[in-house]
Formats: sequence, structure tokens, C-alpha cells
Amino acid sequence: MPPAVAAFTDTYLPTVNGVTYTVQSWRDAWAERGGRMHVVYPRAADHAPAVREHPVRSLTFPFYEGFYAGLPQVPSGLWDVDVVHAHTPFSLGLAGGRLARSRDLPLVASYHTPTAEYADYIAEGSLSRVIERVAGAYEKWFMNRADAVVVPSEPARKHLHELGVDAPVEIVPNGVDTDRFSPVDEETLAAFRERHHLPDGPLVGYTGRHGYEKNLDAILEVAPDLDATVVFGGDGPARGSLESRAADLDADVRFLGFLDREELPAFYAVLDVFAFPSPVETQGLVALEANACGTPVVGVNAGALEETIDDGATGFHFPRGDTDAFRAGIERAIRENGRLREACLRRREAVSLDHAVDTLADVYASVL
Repeated sequence: MPPAVAAFTDTYLPTVNGVTYTVQSWRDAWAERGGRMHVVYPRAADHAPAVREHPVRSLTFPFYEGFYAGLPQVPSGLWDVDVVHAHTPFSLGLAGGRLARSRDLPLVASYHTPTAEYADYIAEGSLSRVIERVAGAYEKWFMNRADAVVVPSEPARKHLHELGVDAPVEIVPNGVDTDRFSPVDEETLAAFRERHHLPDGPLVGYTGRHGYEKNLDAILEVAPDLDATVVFGGDGPARGSLESRAADLDADVRFLGFLDREELPAFYAVLDVFAFPSPVETQGLVALEANACGTPVVGVNAGALEETIDDGATGFHFPRGDTDAFRAGIERAIRENGRLREACLRRREAVSLDHAVDTLADVYASVL
């Protein structure tokens, strides 16, 4: 039987993002294999806990709307645990570390997001740079207390080594549910266009969290020069400024807002190109989801997207800050959509959730 796991995360339902999705997906896949995975997370009024979900007292996070800060508590009901898995280095990650030490259990730590990238939400200028240095030092301290560290890509592992993390660092892709994210039939695509009032013709889009650190303004910079409609799905703190800027452009830009997960395969599949200028990804799960639906990605050649995008096969890279190259990559992806689509679909098995959880199980076995 697979080992019982206690996963501690500062990000969970009702907040929807890549971390939430990964924790949920791994928990469900673990259960399908006969294992138990508890989830400890900040309590939120809009989410009722399911079996093996353990909310702890929380406060709204003052610097980021929609996030909750859980108090560093270890809830009761975790008596049957073999491994502790911290998906955060902060409050609930510290609680997970305390549980591991108190019961002499192995601690696995996931590195989902470079903490320093969020310094601009708290401060500006020189103070922001100080916070970035402190965040890097703290990440190093926390990760070095783990028996193993899990990252979703080689660039993320390289970053931790550069920080001075000397704990074993293993690559475990977040994994894509390829049963859900798959090509969509024409009738469903037509219904999606009609439901969201999308015109015929090429569509270029992005979905996910609208964070300032994701550089989504770059999409608006190229929008007036594209013979395509630009579509944003999702929400986040940068959405208001993006909508204000888009209103002044000579371009057809649509904001669909938050999309239910059931609608995401159709969103990805209806696009000719998924545009992804974010330089801060540790994997870029939405890029892999788009590929699994047959949609090529044009993304910045920085962070994990260096690896996530197979340049010339599942999409194209562009140099960070090079708007002309970004636009050219999108135009080329539209022209070569058929060839790129076939390459994306051939890659589905390699990025599947089952493959990711196989690798995760190997990590748990190694620390036990």
C-alpha cells in the first residue's frame, strides 16, 4: 500500500491556481492508487472540507486579494502519516516541519514559486530588493531542512542549487490530467465561441492568474499588430490595469474572467496560440495543458518555459523583453498551427499526471 501523506499548503480551495490544482490532482491520484493523502490548508468560508481535508484558522492576506494566510497549526486527525509533504516554506510549511520533527517522519518540500518574485506586492524600489534577498535566504534555510525537495523542472532545480540548497532536489512534473485536457470536437468549440461571443478567425489567448509578475502587458503590446482576437481567461490583481490598457488599444481584446475547470479544455483548444510571456514560472502548467489540447505555446525563453516549450515543436521561444520576437513567434505559430498541433499531441503521455505521480511515489520511497 502507498505510504500515508500529510500535505501542508498555504494555497488551496476556493483559491484556484497551479498549486491548488497540483495538490488536488496528486491527492486524487494517490487515492486512486489506494493511498491516503491528507491536506492541511487555510480555512476559507467558501470551501467546505471533504474527507482528509483539514482547515486551520486563517487570516485574509493583506497584500494579495483572494489569498488566505493559515496559522502554523498542526490539526488533529493526522495519526496515520508516514511522510510529511510541505508545499510551502511559510506558515503551514513550518507546521508541517514541526509535525515531521515531533514524530521523526521524513519531510518532503515542494518548490512551486520563487518567493522573491512577489516582493513587489509588498514594497517597491530598494526595499523590494532587500525583501528578495531575505526571501532567497529563507527559502535556502527551509529547503535544507527537508529530506528531499521536489521541483517541477530542471531550471527550478538549477535555481535552488544557485541559492545554496544542498538537500537532494528531485524533478517531479506537476502533471497534466490528459483525460480532461485533450482535443475537443468542433461542435463543442463552436458552442464555446458562441457562449463567449468570440468571433471566427484566429484567436490568441492566455488563461491563469493575472499577476503583475507574469508580464501579461507584453500580450497587449503585440495585440494591435496581430490579425487575431486576443482573449484573456482567469482573474487576479493585474486584471483591472490590463482591462484599462486594452480599452485604449486599436485591437480586439476580450476578457472572459474566471472559467470553470470544465471549460478550460475548450478554451485551450479554441485558441490558435497560447501566449505566455511570464518569466517566473517553475513549470508553467497552463502551457502543458494547452499543449495537451493541441495548442502551441509562444513563451518567453526564461524560467521553466525554457524547458516546458519544445522550441519549434510544441511552440516557440522569444527572448525576454523582445516584443518584435514575441509577435513574430505568435504569427509563425498561427501559420504553422497544423504541424505544431501534431507535435503537441504526441507529447501528451510524457506530461501526464500518471507519469508525475509515478515519480512522486519514487521520491516518497527514497525518503522512507
